[in-house]
Amino acid sequence: MATVALKRTGQKASILHLQVTKSSCADTVYNAIQAGYRLFDGAGDYGNEKEAGEGVRRAISEGIVKREDLCKPNYSLLYCTRMLRMTQQLWNTFHAKDHVTKITKMQLGLWGIDYFDLFLVHFPIALQYVDPSHRYPPEWFGDNGAVHLQNTPMSETWGAMEDLVTAGLAKNIGLSNCQGSLILDVLRYAKYEPQVLQVELHPYLSQEALVQLCKTLGIAVTAYSSFGPQSYLELGMGKDSASLLEHDVVGSIASAHGKTPAQILLRWATQRGIAVIPKSNNHGRLVANLQCDSFNLTDSEIASLSALNINYRLNDPADIDPRMAIFA
Repeated sequence: MATVALKRTGQKASILHLQVTKSSCADTVYNAIQAGYRLFDGAGDYGNEKEAGEGVRRAISEGIVKREDLCKPNYSLLYCTRMLRMTQQLWNTFHAKDHVTKITKMQLGLWGIDYFDLFLVHFPIALQYVDPSHRYPPEWFGDNGAVHLQNTPMSETWGAMEDLVTAGLAKNIGLSNCQGSLILDVLRYAKYEPQVLQVELHPYLSQEALVQLCKTLGIAVTAYSSFGPQSYLELGMGKDSASLLEHDVVGSIASAHGKTPAQILLRWATQRGIAVIPKSNNHGRLVANLQCDSFNLTDSEIASLSALNINYRLNDPADIDPRMAIFA
C-alpha cells in the first residue's frame, strides 16, 4: 500500500484509511482490521468511539494486532500488517483552549488508547460549549434547536491543538474543511504547522487550486466523500444528484481496467498522492477498496475524471445556518 509522508515528523501514513462514521460499529472496525485496514478516521460528532474501540480491543485480544504496537509511542505510520493508527477530529463546541485537552482525553478513553496519530480541527467554526455530560455528541444545535456561535479565534484553538502534541496526546495535528486563506493564516502563528488537510474531494468537486496550494506548502491532503453524492445517501442527501458510481465516464474507465467504479474514483485521488477515507460496512467492498492502488490510470483518464468537476459541494455548513458559510 502506498504512503504519504508528513512534513514535520517525517512519519508515513497509508494512503487509504477507513472512515468510522455514525453507521459504523464494533463489527465494522473488527472486520476492517481482519481485512487489512490499519488506519481509522473518526470524529467526535459520530458518537461511536466506544463501539469502534470495542472492535479494536477485540482484534487485539485475538492477536490480529498487538497492543504494544498500538500503544508504542514512537512508531512509524508506515502501512504494515500489525500496527494501528487513529485519526480523530475536534468538534466545533470544544474550540476554546480550556476544552480541547479535556475532550481529547475523553475521546482517547472511549477509544481505549493513549494518543491519536492525527488530530484535526473538524470545521473552522466555533460553537458554544456543550458539556459532554449534558449531551454527547453535541451536534450542531443547542437545546432550543438553534445554532449558537462562539467567538473563539482559530489562533486560540490551534494553540490548544499544539498543546496536545506537547503533552503526547496527538502525534500530528491538522485541519479539515478549511480553505487556502485560513491555512495561510494558521501558518503565520503556528509553532507546529498543520500536517494534513482533510476536505471533501471527488470528481464533482476537484478543488485543484487547494490541492496545489497544499502541495506547495508540504501539507498532505486527505479526501473524504470520494464517491460524491453516494456518500450522503444515508444522511438523506444527494438523492437528486447524478451518481458518480453510475457515471458513463467512470463506468467506461472501470470496464477498461476490469475494476469497480469505486476503485476508479479512489485511484483518481490516490494516484495523485491524495489519501482517501472511504466508508463501508460491506466486507466485500472493504476488501475491494484496499486494492485501489493495484493499477494505474492513464493521464487522459485522470483528466477526463477531473473534467467532471462542477464545484458541487455536499457538505456545506451554510446549508444549516448562513452564518457558517465558510466556503463563501
